[in-house]
Amino acid sequence: MTAQSSSTVNRSKIPALAPATWAILGGLVLLYGPLFYHWVHGWMFKSISIEHEYYSHGVLGFPLAAYCVWQNRDRWNTLADRKNLLGAAFLGLAAVMYLSGLADIVNLSLFALLLGMALWLKGLDGLKLQAFPLLLVLLAVPTDMPYLATTKVLPLQQVIASFIGVILNLFGDPVTVNNIYVYFTDGAIIEVAPYCAGLKLLFTNIYVGLMLLYWTGLWKSRSRSLTFMGAVVALSFFANVLRNTVLSVFHGGGNDSAFVWLHEGWGGDVFSLFMLGGVFWMLTSIETYWPIPGDNADSASNGLSPARS
Repeated sequence: MTAQSSSTVNRSKIPALAPATWAILGGLVLLYGPLFYHWVHGWMFKSISIEHEYYSHGVLGFPLAAYCVWQNRDRWNTLADRKNLLGAAFLGLAAVMYLSGLADIVNLSLFALLLGMALWLKGLDGLKLQAFPLLLVLLAVPTDMPYLATTKVLPLQQVIASFIGVILNLFGDPVTVNNIYVYFTDGAIIEVAPYCAGLKLLFTNIYVGLMLLYWTGLWKSRSRSLTFMGAVVALSFFANVLRNTVLSVFHGGGNDSAFVWLHEGWGGDVFSLFMLGGVFWMLTSIETYWPIPGDNADSASNGLSPARS
């Protein structure tokens, strides 16, 4: 008898979703289910364009965004219903974008739709509450922005090539660097191409860094957040230099199988996992050796709360 009562109490704590909410969720699944499948399949099995691979962090980001929305459900329900006309405008824009047939525009229509829903249902308070989940969605929606970014990274390519030359010469492997090319004495040549500039690793590490800042509550401290994100950028840069140096050694030494393994195979995924481990380690170090005091004056007084029950 006691067990049944406890079970009944536990079930009663699970909020029932209103029919309108089920209708919205069903509509989202029908409209964007195939698109989500295309994205996730492409990220997991590399069957998507190289530009869209840059957004593979969405495998983590979209579930966290959904979880954050779920965690905020009680606060959402306490907000007054306020129909914001800007929300209606975004909903209309999302419909136009979805029907455009242009891949990037259709992809971005998801963000426009969610933004419009937050504004239309709960006004600016609703937008503020869902700001972080919306940011996760925006930064994970695949576009061709990485392609545009690669046209601007020539200085970064040159710096990486210079670092490779310095490292290899220090370790007794004489090479010559000219612009973005590394020349070995045996005639082998390595080019630091735009897609080898480390933008994908940088995007992924920054995205994961934002997730960790929010999850741990470290975002409340501006100085700690900036220090952490600066360390993430530095780690991404030097990790990419290391990866390109190892690739140069493989290519210069004629070890094509190892080159392909690290450049295009699962070795690159293992390397990225190690880098994400470095991001976790840096955050843990900041929390351990630079904790936020209880009466921290450096903390923001307003904004989002960490995603906790």
